[in-house]
Order: sequence, then structure tokens, then C-alpha cells
Amino acid sequence: MKVLITGATGLVGNAIVKKLHAKGIQVNYLTTRKNKIVIKEDYQGYHWSPEKFEIDNNCFVDVSTIINLAGATISKRWTESHKNEVLNSRVNSLKTLKKGLKQRNFSQIESFVSASAVGIYPTSLSTLYTEDEDQIDDSFLGNVVKVWEDEIDSFNDFGFKVSKIRIGLVLSKEGGALPKMAKPIKNYVGSAFGAGEQWQSWIHIEDLARMFLFVSLNQLSGTFNGVAPNPVTNSKMTIELAKTLRRPLILPNVPEFVMKFLLGEMAYLLFASQRVSSKRIEKKGFQFHHLNICKALEAIYHKNSDTQTRVSDYSKEFA
Repeated sequence: MKVLITGATGLVGNAIVKKLHAKGIQVNYLTTRKNKIVIKEDYQGYHWSPEKFEIDNNCFVDVSTIINLAGATISKRWTESHKNEVLNSRVNSLKTLKKGLKQRNFSQIESFVSASAVGIYPTSLSTLYTEDEDQIDDSFLGNVVKVWEDEIDSFNDFGFKVSKIRIGLVLSKEGGALPKMAKPIKNYVGSAFGAGEQWQSWIHIEDLARMFLFVSLNQLSGTFNGVAPNPVTNSKMTIELAKTLRRPLILPNVPEFVMKFLLGEMAYLLFASQRVSSKRIEKKGFQFHHLNICKALEAIYHKNSDTQTRVSDYSKEFA
């Protein structure tokens, strides 16, 4: 088996590559930088340029699964130019993959799994969202995810299995949002945002990587929420992170207008509230290793804790 990954060198992509290699699965990956191309037996790079809709079609040779993670970060000030980059990087990457597939025999491709985001769900303090929700969040991010998913759905025309994983707040010490959340707490200036009642649907990086493998290897189709079973409020997240880091919380909550002044429109990310269900992927047989925020954070920051990810036999999950 061989898997093609876009965004393989990013936080989530790197975690997925490690899981695939642990199972003896070879990886092809696409990069926009020719100096990042590595040639190994189990890890082969190929060049592409989504801006120009160019791709080395050799990347598809012997590939049975494609995992798409490509897209510019949303955690950067939302200027008009960056907002365009956020949208175009996602859409153009998918269009470039489609162009490459149409230029060669893709009959060996069995599944296509793409990242998406829980930001598609309307902000709400009370609703528990499932994948069947048809309302779209009335925000820049909600619009981006809607356009993104429409482009993903167009891959159904190829006839192989197509799935979307709507990713929540990814917890990892290596990157993403968690180090940014931890920094002020470590410096004794941490606090929750606004009333702190907004929901944050999170997932441990290891569980997210395992979920991508689970969906890929079981050739599932449809939409799945990439979140842990127990979302928490921003206040709860902040309190548990402070406990894990052994730091007190001594400052009052940060008012929304302050963050809007500092971050502009991007401050929306701090106050949006999406309480999201993981039941669909669990009903397919996926088992989370990190169910609760306190134990997940302990596993990330204190590796000698008893909450460290279990070493398990994945054969039961992928049978």
C-alpha cells in the first residue's frame, strides 16, 4: 500500500506519516519547494505548484489512498490578502489534484480523505452539532469551509471513496494553537476569553492522526467530525491547562473588545463556540485514546504520566 499526502510536513501531516511508517506503509508527498524533496524507499517527495495548477503526475504511481491536508494557516491576521490565500490555497490544491488525476489512470485509487474544519458550524452556546447539520456559520471561516467542502465533494465524480474530517482544536506541544495558549499561562498572565462560556471541540494530535488512518484504511466515505468525545468551555480549557502547567490563573478574563483591537477580525477564532459530536466516527468502530481534556493535557506535557498514549495493536481497528 502507498499513500499520497499533501501537507505532509505540517503538524498533522507529520503525525500521520509517522503512523503510516509504523504500519509499514509507504508515503508519497507533495511539496511546493523543490529543496524539500526527499527520496527514500518509504518517503518520496514530488513537486507541485497549486498557484499555477502544476503537479508532477508521478506522485500518483502505485498510490491507493490520497490524504489532503493542504491549506494556509488561519492563525494569522485576517488581512484581505491573507483571507484570499486561506481560501485559494485550499481550493487550488484540490483543483490541482483533480487535474493530475484526470491526466492519468486513477483506477488503483480507492479512497480520498480530506481535512475540513468544525468552523463550518454556526457559533452557539447550546447546540450539539452532528455532521448532519445543514446550517453554515455566517463568518469568513464558515464560508471558507463551505467552499472547501464543495470542492472536496467534486472528487466523488472519480468513483472512489471520498471522506471529509472536520478538525477541531488540535492539541500538540509541537505546534498549532496549544503552545500559543500555554505561553501566557506559563508567564503568569493567562486567562479565559470573554465570558469563557464558548465551547472548544478539541482532539489530541495522536487521535487525529489515528482517525485519518482509520478512515483511509477502512475506506469510509462521508463526513466525520475530528473531535474528542468531550468538548469543554474556554474557561475549562484554560483552567485545566493552567493546572497541567502548574501555574495559577490570577488575571480576570480578557474582554472581547481587547482581542478585537489586538487581532482584528481574526479574534473571531477565540470567541466562536462550536460544541461538536464525535458519535459518527465512534459508531464506525473508532476508539479514542484521549477522552478527557485533563488527561489529554497531562499526556502531552508530562509523558511519564499514566495518561500516555497506549501502545496498542491497531489490527483490531483496521480489520
